[in-house]
Amino acid sequence: MFCKIASRQLPAALLYEDPDVVAFEDGVPQAPFHALVIPRVHVASMAELMDERLGGRLFQAARKVAANAGHSSGYRVVINTGGSVGQSVKHMHLHVMAGRPFEWAPG
Repeated sequence: MFCKIASRQLPAALLYEDPDVVAFEDGVPQAPFHALVIPRVHVASMAELMDERLGGRLFQAARKVAANAGHSSGYRVVINTGGSVGQSVKHMHLHVMAGRPFEWAPG
């Protein structure tokens, strides 16, 4: 499904896009602001991300998405890698969450 969003085959309200990255609202938000940042190319998980430049682009996009939503002073970025820790979609994605207090440790 994420590949189809990235290629615009499925509609989504995009929050950010560039040639490498797409961001959109999470369909099941866990915070008042909850976006997903994904690479346009298919990368199943962070364990398979070998392109350091793309990794940097994802984190820069996460920063921009949070700032554009008015959360530059406080937000959380989460990456789940593997089903045992909660990765339910086999397309790498960063969760960008803000708008409420978060506790430590997550999970």
